[in-house]
Amino acid sequence: MTITEIEEIAGADVWATEQLVLCSDERLGLRAVIAIDDSALGPALGGVRYASYPTAGAGVLEARRLARAMTLKNACAELPYGGAKSVIFRDSDDESQRADLMMRFGEFVARAGCYLPGVDMGTGTEDLRWMQAGGADVPSVEVNPSPSTAIGVLHAIRAAVRVHPDLPGLQGTCMVIHGVGQVGSALARALADAGAELILSDVDGDRARVLASELGASTVAPELAVTAPADVFIPCATARLIGHDVVNALNCRLIVGAANDLLVDDSVAGSLADAGIVYVPDFIANAGGVVDIDVRRRRGTEAQLAEALSAIGDRTAVLLEESLRRGETPLRCAQRLAQTRISAARREGIAR
Repeated sequence: MTITEIEEIAGADVWATEQLVLCSDERLGLRAVIAIDDSALGPALGGVRYASYPTAGAGVLEARRLARAMTLKNACAELPYGGAKSVIFRDSDDESQRADLMMRFGEFVARAGCYLPGVDMGTGTEDLRWMQAGGADVPSVEVNPSPSTAIGVLHAIRAAVRVHPDLPGLQGTCMVIHGVGQVGSALARALADAGAELILSDVDGDRARVLASELGASTVAPELAVTAPADVFIPCATARLIGHDVVNALNCRLIVGAANDLLVDDSVAGSLADAGIVYVPDFIANAGGVVDIDVRRRRGTEAQLAEALSAIGDRTAVLLEESLRRGETPLRCAQRLAQTRISAARREGIAR
């Protein structure tokens, strides 16, 4: 394969990714890609996505983009990990060889050397056990990241509302939650307990309606959720949901949630700021899952986990205050924070 062909498949900026591993086993029908974005801070941590894509290039680009987000997330959370993501292409609905497929992928992970896999869309703890059996270094097989992700997002919401000049607090503040799966439903219950007025939305309409009935909330169709009038929009489902075309239709003051890779591209952050909407970068707000993995990997206590999750709120407040002081978007401030830490780690590595 020529350099031109590689760039056509993986993107012209593919060389910004530290390591890109293509995995194939024709016997099992395995096609996968491991994207290690950066390992300056330590072994690269990131989930394994098992999904269908229209082209191989689309899957590779998503792995690279999400790996970069993991680098930023781990760096901003002050964790000793780099960022990575992997994609296993789901080319068939046949599940009969799933265990063998995951074990074989675990062998490729082991060869990559510095990749720590976790659960992601389409994979679960059983898949991680199979990868581990294949030789992968799995940081924590038993961790369900959803509860800690929800707690971290809750801390970020509290901090962002507190810093926002026009939002008095959670009590009575109107919030739209887009996606009420494990993370979104946990957030909804916590915010309802705090007195927030909730509007719930999910592709599974029955799930949204049942939860809304439990909490005394209302519902809205998923396609209308992003533009529903509210103080806070909390995305917990779709990636790349907000582009320039959506910004002018938004009816919120604050965006903070659990969904990864929310903006179509970084320039959308500027459009949000111009529209008077405060956007807390997703990799700041949704770091609870990786924080949980790190604490358990270090054999920390529940008290230490609670303290580490609470720090997500502290970092959110500091970030938003710096954004106001500098006149820059929170995204730009967060990216600079991450890059400063990564650059310092590289200098220390060279010095050693």
